[in-house]
Amino acid sequence: MNKKNKTSFRFAIITSLLLTLTLTLILSVFLFSHDSIDLKGTILWVVLCFTCSFVILQLRLEKFIFKRLKRIYDDLTNLDSTPFAQQQILMDMDDLTAEIDNYAKTKKLEIETLKVREAYRKDFIGNIAHELKTPLFTVQGYISTLLDGAADNPEIRTKYLTRADKGVDRLIYIVKDLDMITKLEVGDVNLEMQNFDIIELIKNVFDLLEIKAQKKEISLALDKAYLNPILVHADQQRIQQVLTNLIVNSIKYGHKNGTTEVSVDTEHDQKVTINIADNGEGIHQSHLPRIFERFYRVDKSGSRKVGGSGLGLSIVKHIIEAHDEKIYVVSKFGIGSEFSFTLQKAQN
Repeated sequence: MNKKNKTSFRFAIITSLLLTLTLTLILSVFLFSHDSIDLKGTILWVVLCFTCSFVILQLRLEKFIFKRLKRIYDDLTNLDSTPFAQQQILMDMDDLTAEIDNYAKTKKLEIETLKVREAYRKDFIGNIAHELKTPLFTVQGYISTLLDGAADNPEIRTKYLTRADKGVDRLIYIVKDLDMITKLEVGDVNLEMQNFDIIELIKNVFDLLEIKAQKKEISLALDKAYLNPILVHADQQRIQQVLTNLIVNSIKYGHKNGTTEVSVDTEHDQKVTINIADNGEGIHQSHLPRIFERFYRVDKSGSRKVGGSGLGLSIVKHIIEAHDEKIYVVSKFGIGSEFSFTLQKAQN
């Protein structure tokens, strides 16, 4: 008899022994009072009593307890499983209880996951509605003013149409970023992998952002002079977008007369690490786990004035992960931040 059978029959055996002992004592007292005790008859009585008690208990318990609990379990799990064979119907209540307990824990975890997703969905819908309504209301306000008669004044008409055009540009910017991040999340973006010089790409991004940096009086620089090219294997256009987003962020939240410094680490045999460090505002530790979420704002009050769609870091993370690489951030509030990501070295 294996361990499972021993466990299954334990309750019936112990109960049968107790019944047999009790009935035997009662019978012995009765026979003793009538001076008619028969040893062979008593032994036969014990055997028959125990056997009958065990069989009846086992069958009845299987039918009215185990089978019903199993039916409840099947109803809960909605399993279209085949019924147990007769030899499988064992009174292993410990196993059944453990199985139901495991099912309950699994369902609890699923419910908690659904709650988290629901909260994320509500937060996302609220954020996107907020991001879109601001430029929409701005454009609507200017157009309504023009329709109410302001269009007759050439100076006001030009000024309001220019502002409305900026509002439309912001809407287009947000929609494009949403479209890109959606494609990245579902894997609908084909990466055009090629070998290119990451140092040259960084310098190109510096040239593109030079005017923006000068307005904030922030200097863009490499940490040292790189005399030789550093070749990586990646999608050049996407990595340029990653560098642009990270450097633009460092400019937005940088201090006047600050610095954004980019360094490239080639010590690893197969990887290149690009670091973008600044001495700007920095990020509170409480915000770091969420900064790559869509529309997440570190500064809820002041983030609107610096512009952007709120999707930049999320896009960066998805592009890096599409390359099967990692991105990291280290920051101290009031001191500055450093973003780092890895790329595959080009094979010679």
